[in-house]
Amino acid sequence: MQLTSQSFADGAPIPAEFAFGRIDPVHHFALSQNRNPHLAWSNVPEATKSFVLICHDVDVPSRPDDVNQEDREVPATLPRIDFFHWLLLDIPAATREIAAGSYSNAVTAGGKQAAETPDGLRQGINNFTDWFAGDPNMGGTYFGYDGPAPPWNDSLIHHYTFTLYAIDTPSLKIEGDLTGPSVRKALEGHILAEASITGTYTLNPRLQS
Repeated sequence: MQLTSQSFADGAPIPAEFAFGRIDPVHHFALSQNRNPHLAWSNVPEATKSFVLICHDVDVPSRPDDVNQEDREVPATLPRIDFFHWLLLDIPAATREIAAGSYSNAVTAGGKQAAETPDGLRQGINNFTDWFAGDPNMGGTYFGYDGPAPPWNDSLIHHYTFTLYAIDTPSLKIEGDLTGPSVRKALEGHILAEASITGTYTLNPRLQS
């Protein structure tokens, strides 16, 4: 199975229109267009009953001490953890493409509230739910796609991996909340094939090429 995108090339930077945040020369950070990127796939196993899509960032700082602090950078040596940006389930077996902007087209303060998309798919809870916990302006449960917004002072460029799984069931059974770890656990024993594409993103002007 192969996964491609018209929005960015594998291993290349993701355009700011597909990010949650963009560089602001005065305040370091500004909200961006937050559109989901285009994705397309091919060479699907014949036994496929549905697809599951996961997007995660593997470079998120494991401690917030230096995050978005003036006159310092988050050190590259700091251990990193996964941050889930998109969980989309029950994608029909006949589907071969997701259009850009079809599931997210702006930042929604407090998060997109629907666990079901207009076309009947399930979308999981992304980690902006945790990031904005306690924030009176942005706090809430964030379903669906919310794009890159790495710390503006991180010394690492972040990598965002979109992975599509062809699975042997029309609907994946999830125990508990629909989160990245629960989806990964539910996928065990159901994967027929998988394919990934990775884009990069940074809000650190020093790292801009």
